[in-house]
Amino acid sequence: MAFSLSSLTQKLTGALKGGTEGSVIGVDIGASSAKVVQLRSAHGAAILETYGEIALGPYNKEAIGKAVKLSPEKTSEALLDLLKEANVTAKSACVSIPFSSSLISMLDLPKSDPEQLKRMIPIEARKYIPMQVSEVMLDWFVIPSDEADNAFDRVQEKSAIRAKGQEVLLVAIHNDTIRAYQTITSTAGLAVPFYEIEIFSVMRSSLGHGVAPILVIDLGAATTKMYVVERGIIRVTHLVTAGGQGMTENLARSMGWEFEKAERTKRERGLSESTAYSADENDKIKTSLLSTLERIFSEADKVLLSYGKRYNKDVSHCVLTGGGASLPGLLPFANQILHAQIEIANPFGRTEAPAFLDDVLKEIGPGFSVSVGLALRGLRQ
Repeated sequence: MAFSLSSLTQKLTGALKGGTEGSVIGVDIGASSAKVVQLRSAHGAAILETYGEIALGPYNKEAIGKAVKLSPEKTSEALLDLLKEANVTAKSACVSIPFSSSLISMLDLPKSDPEQLKRMIPIEARKYIPMQVSEVMLDWFVIPSDEADNAFDRVQEKSAIRAKGQEVLLVAIHNDTIRAYQTITSTAGLAVPFYEIEIFSVMRSSLGHGVAPILVIDLGAATTKMYVVERGIIRVTHLVTAGGQGMTENLARSMGWEFEKAERTKRERGLSESTAYSADENDKIKTSLLSTLERIFSEADKVLLSYGKRYNKDVSHCVLTGGGASLPGLLPFANQILHAQIEIANPFGRTEAPAFLDDVLKEIGPGFSVSVGLALRGLRQ
């Protein structure tokens, strides 16, 4: 993986020490569905044992595809159903924390020694955190001034300081968020060696170890997360309140359909033409979906511009991930809009599975980027 928040997770969970025995699962609880992946290690490879996804909408009497906010008790119920349906056998569960429930900021600070930083950062954090610092778990990392190749999966050493100053990655998670996830996992009978902000799980499962900056666009149900990663370091982050649910709602309004039919049509045909519809209907379907996508990619352009201005570098590579990245016909559209090399995330490519599953895993892979990334880290704990 690119950059693991090891010390933060120790603070949050008292992270377990020593190796993981047997299988491990990655649990990703999103806005509209929960996903799980179970892996085991054999001869240096990550073997895929099982995976599964369950819609959360029905647990709140909503349609499949709807973004919902469930109580910890209802979420535990859904998770237990998922574990049963996917025939999950492992009890060691690595769990993601949503980006929307965390705060990640890059601070520009004067050159300081570690002891000075310990005093300085909590004071500086008040400018970025809209609540009392005592209400959150804080951690921070000094970014290497030379951005050394070994920036992946490590905390910065004392010597990594810029001549005129230093950049510090600030991470904060609300205490209530951690308590809610602890309730969910304990009720489900799972032992949690660590929690991890979803961005870092995606980086591990879906990005290579190149040195060039990469734009990651994570298309979720309720929101779309965007971040620029360079040498395993998150440089720019941006959250857009638009995603797959918005596309479905636009399609339902345009065609006069119920949400369920619009969601099914979106998943099955997306931006592609279908002989099941007339030319006019095909145009209306595509136009309604593009109304949301165009907003998302317009925001992506702003992220690229912001990064270019701050670091004087261009981003030539983009990775699409999240459940929305499986939308049929998305890749050609993205190639037209963004002036970058576009690829769809393929996290299962880092696991070993039966060959007959290759096409299926590649198709659904973007939605499992977080859970695969969690399980991969779990195998190395």
